Amino acid sequence: MTNKKQLQTKVLEALEQLRPFLHADGGDMELVDITDDAIVQVRLLGSCSDCSMSKMTLKGGLEEALKMAAPELKGVVAV
Repeated sequence: MTNKKQLQTKVLEALEQLRPFLHADGGDMELVDITDDAIVQVRLLGSCSDCSMSKMTLKGGLEEALKMAAPELKGVVAV
C-alpha cells in the first residue's frame, strides 16, 4: 500500500491535470483530505460549487481520473 504522502502527491498531480477543464467553466477544486480508508475529500470552488452537473463531474470525471492515477483509492466525495 502506498503511504499517505505518496498518495497525496499522486492525487495533487492528477488534480493539476484536471484543473484547466474546471477553470474553463469558471470553477476549481482543492484537496481537503485523504481519509484512512482511501476516500479523497475535495472542495468544489467557484461555479463548480453550485453547478447542477457537479455530482457527475465528481464521479464521472474526477473520481475516474484519480483512480487511474492511484488505483488504491476507494472514492471521491465533495465536502
